[in-house]
Amino acid sequence: MEVGGEERMRHVRGVYLAKQIEWIRQDGGFEGGGKGKVGLGENGFPDFRFPRRHLYWSSMAFREPRIYLLPTMMTAGNILAGFVAILQIFQGRAGEVTIHYHYAILAILAACLFDVLDGRLARLGGQESPFGRELDSLADIVSFGIAPALLVHDIVLSGITKPAGVGSLIAAAYLVCGAVRLARFNCLAAMDEHSSSKSFRGCPIPAAAGVISSITLLLLWMEEGNKELGPWKYGLAVLMVMLSFLMVSDIEYPSFKSVNWRTRRSLPAVIVTILVVWFSVNNWQWTPAVFFVSYLLYGLVRPWVSRRMRQQIEIELEEPEEERTAAGTVEKLEPEEQARVSAGL
Repeated sequence: MEVGGEERMRHVRGVYLAKQIEWIRQDGGFEGGGKGKVGLGENGFPDFRFPRRHLYWSSMAFREPRIYLLPTMMTAGNILAGFVAILQIFQGRAGEVTIHYHYAILAILAACLFDVLDGRLARLGGQESPFGRELDSLADIVSFGIAPALLVHDIVLSGITKPAGVGSLIAAAYLVCGAVRLARFNCLAAMDEHSSSKSFRGCPIPAAAGVISSITLLLLWMEEGNKELGPWKYGLAVLMVMLSFLMVSDIEYPSFKSVNWRTRRSLPAVIVTILVVWFSVNNWQWTPAVFFVSYLLYGLVRPWVSRRMRQQIEIELEEPEEERTAAGTVEKLEPEEQARVSAGL
């Protein structure tokens, strides 16, 4: 067995042992009443003996996913917003009026808001779970994969006939790259469920969808609602190809996970934020494009931004010295000891 494989097996054994000890202690401890015994057997795996009732409930704990109400409702709102966007795109095919495309774009932007809220609520309440992560990915592929691909295909890509099928190929590439990016994110998150990474690997698919939909909204506004967007529309095809590459690239984008309901700023900063929100609402035709494109470009220049400036932009706080010391102490422990510390044993 590889060295890395041995370390992983030791970690699994430690976590498994710590969980069994935790369940036994919750049931009354080791002493008295025949509550059970636990230890390591000859093969290195836990050798435990306790009542059949413990075995039943422990197996149920492994099988049943944790479903939290508020984050799941926000994710459901994401799915429904994507579904509404797809319906509006289909209705927009019927005539020259672009109002349905406006509704579709607004639905995609609303899905972006729901996507931000479900993660914030889950982290705020300590309710992150594998179920929520998988459901969020399924919602993202609908709202930020299928809906933007259909939108740009109807408005721009369907008119590109030479070479034949290139428009459909661009839309399909965007959708496939978005799905690959989501699958990669889930794999990385599953390997380290307790990760608090402050950056994403590759452009997030909600940001890519926001760039596409907001720029389409801007072009519709510039052309005064004309469905034929003029020569600028071919820039959307090029942009979609670039976004497809950025989603599966190794370029790191900030996650802004440190921004939550407890984030504090000075009074002038709060006033400026309120004014920016008010200005954005009154100029909704073009301000979303400014925000999303700024985020896209920031990820490209981020490696050359100084650490101090990066902390100010991404609202990162320096970790207190005692927390860094405690974290370093835990990292030096053996996998079994880390599991016991994490379980509070």
